[in-house]
Amino acid sequence: MGAVIILHGWTYSTEKWNPFANLLKQKSINSTILKIPGLTEKIDKVWRIDDYVEWLRQKIESQKFNNLTMKQFNNRLVLIGHSNGGRIALNFAIKYPQRIDRLILIDSAGAYHNDLAIRAKRFLFKNIAKIGKKLSSSEKLKELLYNVIGKTDYKNANPYMRQTMINLLGSDKMLNFDKIIVPTLIIWGENDKVTPLRDAKIMHALIPNSKLYIVKGAKHSPQFTNAEEVTEIITKYLKTQNAKVI
Repeated sequence: MGAVIILHGWTYSTEKWNPFANLLKQKSINSTILKIPGLTEKIDKVWRIDDYVEWLRQKIESQKFNNLTMKQFNNRLVLIGHSNGGRIALNFAIKYPQRIDRLILIDSAGAYHNDLAIRAKRFLFKNIAKIGKKLSSSEKLKELLYNVIGKTDYKNANPYMRQTMINLLGSDKMLNFDKIIVPTLIIWGENDKVTPLRDAKIMHALIPNSKLYIVKGAKHSPQFTNAEEVTEIITKYLKTQNAKVI
C-alpha cells in the first residue's frame, strides 16, 4: 500500500495546490502536500540538498497518512515533485529507492546546464548582491538586474534561502539520473521557460524505467493550468503500473 506525497516547488504557500489535490482525491488518490523548509516552513540555517533528503526521510518516518503510519504502508510511497520539489524527489529516489513505489516529476528541476549563457547567468546569480550594490543604490536598477537574470525567487528569498538556492543549483552537477531505478512518470509543459522541455527529454533518456508526457500549450505548472489533464495522466499511469495508493 503506498502513500502519496507532494513536494511543491519554489513557493511560499501551498494554497494553489488544493484544486489539484482535490482532483486527485476525486480519483481516489489521497495526497499529502508537505511544507518544505525555507519556503512554506522556516529554517534558521543554510541547507544543502542532503539536508532536504534527510528531512524528507524523517518526515516520511514520522508522518501519518489517513491516520496510518508509513510502516502500515510497508514504507512504500508515490512521490510527486514539481520544479525544486522534483529536485528533492530525484535525490531522495537515488538514496532511498526502497522507500518509493513510483516517482512522478512535474517540470522538475535537476538537469545541469553548463553552456555559456547558463554560466554567465549563474555568475550573476552568485554575485548579484555585490554587483547590484556596485551598480547603484537605485532600487529601479537593482530590480532591472534581478529581471535580467530571471531570478525573482532569489530576490524574494531571505539570506538563508539565497545561499540555499545557490547550493541546490550547484547540486544538480552531481545528480545522476541513470541511478534512478524506480518507475518514473515525467510530465512536462510544452512551453516551459523555467525548466525547458529539453530537460524532460534528458531525464527521460537517462532514467531507465521512465515515461514522458508532454502537456500541449502548458508552461511551468501544468498541474495548475491543466489540472484535469495532469490528474488523468497520473491516474492512468498508477493504474497501468499497478501502483497501490490510498
